[in-house]
Amino acid sequence: QVQLVESGGGLVQAGESLRLSCAPSGIFREIKSMGWYRQAPGKPREMVASITPGGNTNYASAAKDRHTISRTDANNTVPLRVGSLKRVDTAVYYCNGAVVLENYQLLEAWGPGALVIVSS
Repeated sequence: QVQLVESGGGLVQAGESLRLSCAPSGIFREIKSMGWYRQAPGKPREMVASITPGGNTNYASAAKDRHTISRTDANNTVPLRVGSLKRVDTAVYYCNGAVVLENYQLLEAWGPGALVIVSS
């Protein structure tokens, strides 16, 4: 069973930076696009950023100036750095990946989420 696991959430002060990370576990052939989504209280889940195995990135328009996504292809880890945190960044952050399984089926995998609370 393939799982994505987020790490790095917690309580942070406004103005600080935060680094989240996502790593897969289980058996698979490859992971294509990976990305980060977030869901703020009372709001729908929204895409923050995504990255392909070749390093091509895509950001939500509101995320471009304070978010940086990267990827280590060797182990498919995907860090997300969020700078100058604001209270509106309080959300559960989810890792997402398009995973090619051993039987070549494509699975859209999600992590359980990492809670980030920004205090002022």
